[in-house]
Amino acid sequence: MATAVAQLRSVNPATGREIEAFDITTGNEVDAALETVARRARRWAATAVEARGRLLRDLAAVLRRDVELLAATCTEEMGKPLAEARGEVEKCAFCCEYFADNAARYLADEPAPSDSAASFIAFEPLGAILACMPWNFPYWQVMRCFAPAVAAGNCVVLKHANNVTRCAFRLADAVRDAGFPQGVFTVLVVPIDAVAGLIADRRINAVSLTGSTAAGRSVGSIAGANLKKCVLELGGSDAFIVLDDADIPAAAATAAKSRFQNAGQSCIAAKRFIVDDSVAADFEERLAAEARALRVGDPSDPATNMGPLARDDLRRTLRAQLDASVAAGAEVMWGGNAPEGPGFYFEPTVLRRCAPEMTAFTEETFGPLAAVTRVHGDDEAVAVSNRTVYGLGGNVWSGDPDRGLAVAARMRTGGVFINGMTHSDPRLPFGGIGYSGYGRELHRFGLREFVNVKTVWRPGG
Repeated sequence: MATAVAQLRSVNPATGREIEAFDITTGNEVDAALETVARRARRWAATAVEARGRLLRDLAAVLRRDVELLAATCTEEMGKPLAEARGEVEKCAFCCEYFADNAARYLADEPAPSDSAASFIAFEPLGAILACMPWNFPYWQVMRCFAPAVAAGNCVVLKHANNVTRCAFRLADAVRDAGFPQGVFTVLVVPIDAVAGLIADRRINAVSLTGSTAAGRSVGSIAGANLKKCVLELGGSDAFIVLDDADIPAAAATAAKSRFQNAGQSCIAAKRFIVDDSVAADFEERLAAEARALRVGDPSDPATNMGPLARDDLRRTLRAQLDASVAAGAEVMWGGNAPEGPGFYFEPTVLRRCAPEMTAFTEETFGPLAAVTRVHGDDEAVAVSNRTVYGLGGNVWSGDPDRGLAVAARMRTGGVFINGMTHSDPRLPFGGIGYSGYGRELHRFGLREFVNVKTVWRPGG
């Protein structure tokens, strides 16, 4: 009798139907792949940074060429509306170009005068980086690790989220078509319980994780036990502060976009809306009106604004968080229902009369749930915003730039956006503090996370 091959299954969240099954990479296949990566890492490190940049530019061109295929795969596999999926692919292409254009400058030797005027600092690649990536931005999360890592001379081994395996292979095809040598980017189809062994493997030199705080604790402890560098980009419960002099229509429109794009499945989505009492009623009504105007449905329909959640367990968790908050006294202004029928849909939902101790404020809500609380003055707004274990991003809305800056300076986060929506950008460092993790991605700080910062001293003269 033949032995069944273990598989991971891809499911369309708009229908609940299986799309495709993938055989799990066997132990022997993993070993052979890591041997290839180890050999390639030595050669790739010796490749000129300009040559790496040319391949990254070629990859940007391939991503744009294949944007419709990539976007359709993302929409089918994780439920992202087509327009958002296309935007994600373009963002990946821009990221490749950014590091192609800037890697040589960021990696250039830096003079470091000391007791020898000829001493300097060199930045050398570490080798093979294990990238454990999530499903919510199945291309962007990978590319914001891959582009700076390979620009710095590292290779990347991807263990992607189990429910976006097709997206992982689409990226692998693009990297291959761009001309990257075998071993620079490797996809392993393995279950979560295989990650510890990969981190411990001598051929893996560092780890990058984007995921939950619980996953970060696990990966961080394993990496620490094996004395390997890791970057952890974890959960978030971003505060969106609206002061009494804010442009309320603009703030509400941006709040809705931040909270409901990607069906609310974003670590840097605004989640806790902290609004001065004098303008709160206006803001709440406008935010609820924005939610009502959204068209929820088939993500492959160009008219759809918001698709389903990626998995049914995510919908059940959101339902429990909403119910707990309502039981504690929050009021549903709009939404709050999971529509009947196929797919993992949940209405865009606005809660008001939320208190900082409610579930919708104390936990990360990974779905289309906006929780609004009222405060009196800037000091209380800052205090409530900092009543969280997370520290990823945040927003301040004010008609006075100096006042907005003063509030932003008191928020404990990895980034604050004033009168704008929090977003990741290759030109800006990205990451958090507290339960949102540590280390940085993007910009020169992200490029230098996975390098050996080497001091070189020699006599002057």
